[in-house]
Amino acid sequence: MSTILVFGTFDPLHAGHEYLFREAKKLGDRLIVVVAQDENIRREKHREPRMPQADRLHAVSAVACIDNAVLGDADPSEYALLKSLAFDCIALGYDQRPSNEDVRAILHAIGKEHVRVVRLPAYKPEQYKSSLIGTS
Repeated sequence: MSTILVFGTFDPLHAGHEYLFREAKKLGDRLIVVVAQDENIRREKHREPRMPQADRLHAVSAVACIDNAVLGDADPSEYALLKSLAFDCIALGYDQRPSNEDVRAILHAIGKEHVRVVRLPAYKPEQYKSSLIGTS
């Protein structure tokens, strides 16, 4: 059984995110979605979250194709969650940072060089790109 990992803020959840989840699920048997903590949104996006992390986690957990949703690390630079989870693939959104190469370097550094990194296609980016609609 293969497990796919997806990361994001999902603040709030929109159709582009749901498309990402469906496409990621096609890559394996099990889909785990990691929801960014509020503090990481403040640090990375330089803004307050629109929805608290508990609400975002609840919304993501309710999506039918998701097998498990978890909060991300408080300090993502430690990679504690990546180290603790068993997964076979990380699926990234078409405009998501970091680069595939940077993700592969992180995976190599934590002993998970066997994990695939896949960049998924956009879903109506002119309509559902998070930065265009003021979400992420």
